[in-house]
Parts: sequence; structure tokens; C-alpha cells
Amino acid sequence: MTVTETTHTYPAAPPPGDGAKTRSPEYRLAQNALRGLRHDLFEDAFAYRPLPRRRTDGPFVRRLPGRLRSSAEHLPHALVGAVALLTLCAGALAGGLPGGDVLALLAGLLCAVPVLATLVRPVGAFWLSLAVTPVVAVLNGSGTEWPWMPGAFVCHLAVLIVVALRTRPRTAAWMWVLTAAYAFLSDIVFGGSYYYTNSGPMMVTSAFALLVVSLRHVRHTAQQEVTAQQTVTAQERSRRTLLEERTTIARELHDVVAHHMSVVAIQAEAAPYRVENPPPELERAFATIRENAVAALTELRRVLGVVRAEDYEVPDAPQPTLADLDALLANVRDTGLDVEKVVTGAVRELPQGVELSAYRIVQEALSNSLRHAPGASARVEIGYVLGGLGLRVVNGPAPAPNLLKPSPGAGHGVTGMRERVTMLNGEMTAGPTDDGGYEVAVFLPVASVNEGDA
Repeated sequence: MTVTETTHTYPAAPPPGDGAKTRSPEYRLAQNALRGLRHDLFEDAFAYRPLPRRRTDGPFVRRLPGRLRSSAEHLPHALVGAVALLTLCAGALAGGLPGGDVLALLAGLLCAVPVLATLVRPVGAFWLSLAVTPVVAVLNGSGTEWPWMPGAFVCHLAVLIVVALRTRPRTAAWMWVLTAAYAFLSDIVFGGSYYYTNSGPMMVTSAFALLVVSLRHVRHTAQQEVTAQQTVTAQERSRRTLLEERTTIARELHDVVAHHMSVVAIQAEAAPYRVENPPPELERAFATIRENAVAALTELRRVLGVVRAEDYEVPDAPQPTLADLDALLANVRDTGLDVEKVVTGAVRELPQGVELSAYRIVQEALSNSLRHAPGASARVEIGYVLGGLGLRVVNGPAPAPNLLKPSPGAGHGVTGMRERVTMLNGEMTAGPTDDGGYEVAVFLPVASVNEGDA
């Protein structure tokens, strides 16, 4: 007899205290909305937040004269003051009351206070505007409009716009909702005593105004994000360019360093055979030198494998030096650039790293001349001085009736030259000349034999 055992799996009961995690999405949405309402309009509602001055670096303001430009800083404050004056007049003249009537003047002042309050306490100004609205309606008892008398209408609409400009779209939405709730309750409770209710015009007008302000906020935020992204992209592009140039320099210098290390290894291996009956200590020393040289070569190849791109091919010919500069100038002349070469000082052999960097700097400077000043003439000056090598590549401006158009490069030329100069602890200046051309001046220090021995 076979007994089959069946196992039933029941859902585990939720642990105590996790009821909040099982709330519906609607409940969480409402909870977050109420939290936003409390944060935007209730917490620190009357906090002191003065209206900042207008920036003077805008496209229009910066073109103004000095005094007008400094006065433009207070333009937002002047506009708010003008609107407050307008609400004062609208509130004082509402309901057909004489302009000198005390109640009419009081109603006008009550309408102007919330507008002025937006300068220092924007959220509190919204609550003041709601509180002033029924008071103004009572003072202008002969009016036929409800719940906003003319002065209160202008006041509340101006407060909504100014506060929305100073806060964010979510705050504008909450102000509109509370205004709608106030209008609805006012129409139900007191609307029967008046011939006309202007809740509809208020809600429609304020909705369009707040929508325009919210779109302005969204556009401004998007522009800031785009500007920040462009800044980050430019920094990343500059950093990538720097890394690419350093990688290129590392690849080129590999041949130079590998050649010297190979010579050290070969000479260390052959040195004991050049001495008759060398002592064992000398043989062990040369063997250690050769082992270290071979190990250094191995590590150098490993490092080159890290910085080498997938499509990089090791050049068959040795890296160029200043002795190959004449061939480079001949190729440049074939492209139409008139180049003159001037050498001063006693020509001598320099370290291969300095020779390679000097050749590449001249090559890149002439390439820039071809791209940015086609048809111009250039001059290459090489100065062998005590303690280093001086380079100067200068080109004149492109001729005026020129059929050849400049071709923008990748923007790596000057960066690559600076990296090579920095690697050798040199100095470099690059910039336009007075006649409209461009000049690159470089000094590469080279230690003398005595300095190296010391």
C-alpha cells in the first residue's frame, strides 16, 4: 500500500507593523500629495524670504548704461509696487463708494497689503489674500459681485502669479486648488445674497496664468539641466581628449624605452665575455642587470597592452626624430603651405624622447596651420641652446581672396602638444599673433652630461 503525502502551501501572514507596506497605490499617492501640501503651504508659511534682485548679465540688461543697469536690479520690486498701487485704487473705488471714504480707503489698503507681502513672505501673502477677500466684501457691502470684489480680484490674481513665480509648479497647483475650494464654499454659503458670482472668471483666469508660469518654470529647469549636462559633457570630452593624447604618447615612447632596455640587456649579457677571467661577483652583477632589464621589458609590454587600442598596429619603422624633419617639411610644402626652416645653435644629438616630442610638436603645429590658415606661409625655428631645445612655429594669416576654406579639427592639437611639453617639464605658449596669424613657442629642457653624472 502506497501512501501519498500532499503538502499545502499557505501564504505567510504579514508581520505586524507592516500594514503601511500593503496600502494601495491610491492611498500612498494621496498621502504624498497631502505631505506636499503641508510642506509647500503650511510649514514655515510666513518665513522671511526676500525677493532677490534681478540679474544684470542678461542679453538686454547688460546693454544698458551703468546707472540704468544698476537700477534694473530693482525692476521686480518696482513692478510689484506698481501692482500694489493698482490694487489700492481698485479696492478704494469699488462699490461706487467715494474715493475719500474711510471704508473705501481701508478696503484698498487691505487689497494692497498681500501684494506687498509677496516681496518678503510669499506663501504668507497667499493666506493673507484669502483672509482679506471676505473682509473687503463686507466693507464694500453695496457691491453685487461675490466672493471677489474688484480690488480683491486683482489682489488675489497678482498674489497667485507672484508666488507661483517665486516657488515651484506644485505650489502653484495647490494654491489654485485651495482657491477653488474657497470659491466653492463661498458660493454655497453666501452666494445666494448676491446677484453675480465671479468664481468662474477667477478660476479660469488664474488657471491660465498659473499654467503659463508653470511652463516657464519647466522651461527654465530644462535649460538649467541642459546647461549642466553640456558642462559635464565638455569636461568629459576634455578629459577623454587628455587621456587619448597621453595614451598616444605612451605608445610612441614605448619604442624608445624598449630600445634602451634591450641595449642594456644585450650589453649586460655580453660584458662578462669582454673581460678575461672575470670574477664571479662581476658575472653575478651583470646577470642581475640583464634579468632586471628583461623583467622591465616584460612589464613594459604588459603596460602597452593595457593602453593599446584594439585597432592599434605597432609601427614597422622607428619613431621619427628631428633628423626626419626635412621630409616632413617637404610633404607639407606639397600640400601648398610655404614653410621656412631656420636652425640656430650647434646641432647635437638629443635624447630620443625629446627628439620624438619635438618632431610631433612641429608636425601638429604645421597641421593646425594647414587646417586653420590654408594658403598661408609658416616658419619653423629650432634653437639648440645650453640646457635645452627651443621650438617656434609661426604662421601668417590666410590670404584674403582664398578659395580654400578652413577645416576645423578635433581640438586635440594644442592639448597633445601641451601634454608632451608637460611630460618633459618644459614650457609652452600658444596664441594668435598681432598680424592675425598663430604662434607656438616651446622650450624642452635637456640635462647636460655633467648634470646627468651629478
